[in-house]
Amino acid sequence: MQLCEADYRKDNESQACEFDAIVVGAGFGGMYALHKLRGLGMRVRVLEAAPDVGGTWYWNRYPGLRCDAESVEYSYSFDDGLQQDWEWTEKFATQPEILRYAKHVADRFDFRRDINFETRVKSATYDEATKRWCIVTDRDEELTARFFIMATGCLSVASVPKMKGLDSFKGRWYHSSNWPEGGVNFKGLRVGVIGTGSTGIQLIPEVAKDAAHLYVFQRTPNFTVPAQNGPLSPDFKKYVKENYADIRARARQQGLGLHTHGDQSAFGVSAEERQRRFEAAWQQGGPQFMFVFNDQLKNPEANKAAVDFVHGKIRSIVKDPATADTLCPKDYPIGAKRICVDTNYYATFNRENVTLVDLRKSPIEELTEAGLKTSNGDYELDAIVFATGFDAMTGALLKVNIIGRNGLKLADKWSAGPQNLLGITVSGFPNFFMITGPGSPSVFSNVVMSIEQHVDWMVDCLKYMREQGFAAIEASAEAESSWVQHVNDVANNTLLPQANSWYVGANIPGKPRVFMPYVGGVGQFRKKCDEVAENDYSGFALERG
Repeated sequence: MQLCEADYRKDNESQACEFDAIVVGAGFGGMYALHKLRGLGMRVRVLEAAPDVGGTWYWNRYPGLRCDAESVEYSYSFDDGLQQDWEWTEKFATQPEILRYAKHVADRFDFRRDINFETRVKSATYDEATKRWCIVTDRDEELTARFFIMATGCLSVASVPKMKGLDSFKGRWYHSSNWPEGGVNFKGLRVGVIGTGSTGIQLIPEVAKDAAHLYVFQRTPNFTVPAQNGPLSPDFKKYVKENYADIRARARQQGLGLHTHGDQSAFGVSAEERQRRFEAAWQQGGPQFMFVFNDQLKNPEANKAAVDFVHGKIRSIVKDPATADTLCPKDYPIGAKRICVDTNYYATFNRENVTLVDLRKSPIEELTEAGLKTSNGDYELDAIVFATGFDAMTGALLKVNIIGRNGLKLADKWSAGPQNLLGITVSGFPNFFMITGPGSPSVFSNVVMSIEQHVDWMVDCLKYMREQGFAAIEASAEAESSWVQHVNDVANNTLLPQANSWYVGANIPGKPRVFMPYVGGVGQFRKKCDEVAENDYSGFALERG
């Protein structure tokens, strides 16, 4: 085993292998963790598999990719100078713009000097004698740290289906999360896109512009609302910058960590007013459509009113009635799968070069040399795009062999689903922290805001440990069990568990079916985290040393 030879920094100076904290991931979570841990005076090293910062926004670059939270809110709030200086150009920022933002932040705060790029973590083992973590990388280097922090993101491990015949296909195939940097030229090609989740819904209209013919293979239709994207006006940008403090303060107490939510029941207004508000939200664009009324995710009748409205929109946009009917989701509530945000998705099915294939009626049997075979026939294809999403929430955490006390592997502890406290810590794994892990609002929120809240809480905890002379902290088994139950109870008070979504791991064969995000709202979650800290970290076992 080669011990940390000094090829990390550009000046090739030899570096010690011992750190106060090791952070895995240089996306939004990892960069903010680095910033805050530096503020504690800690010696920190960030390990990142990519050649640069950005996390999921580095790896994902398929055509049409945008954030589904408005750009002025999907951004850091910790530094007002950064907020005032950076200029967002569009309502929903594209991947290239978000990546430029991430690189700008790294430059502004000189983050790269503490990041080891093109470095993957293979394992992390807790040493009870030294109360330190030993981290082994794919460079066969060993590093040790008192604190081990996974900031690997919730949507960062691709789900590539194991399809019969994939090796025999003579054309090109691509996965949306590992798109070629130079792009792909589909001009004149027969293309198949498999998957109609958020990725497929963004990508399909763009591929259709160039392909000779596009076949969309849909197993489950998804609800999507228009982005109504466009450039940000100078007046709006000025308003946001003048009012950022108030916008952020309100967002921190809202359900999704975004600043607009309805406060009335869908049946607290007349049918005409209900339709008017749905229409106004549709014209405004974005995921706030799900929060026009405060009971859309709890009351089946309120949810049905939203479903009926969207079905009506689909049928009014898509000219062929049979195609429109196939695009209408009918067997789960709107919002139970993550609501998608699109640009001209439904209208794309009016194009003569686009065919929708219903895989519920004709499932895929195999890939062939010439294309794809379903139970109803063959489709000749030159290229296939897998828009099949991610092993969400737990995929990146379990990809690293993390071993806690007494040789306990995280993969074994989570064999029946992720158990943790506050989505931050795990019983049996001292001084191990997750940023926006399962059991936190994470993917059911403005994730940048949730990242800041998690990291701030973690750093305050480390500060408390330093002041009180504690060497290690971990969740108690009882508090962990109670939190997992609470997360499930909150979810079961909504309509969200009623879909086979990636929220419950349904897109990954063999993955335990457990509802993973906390859906009680970022304001409620923040309050619970603060209560734990105010009560001297109740629910945690603290160890002196």
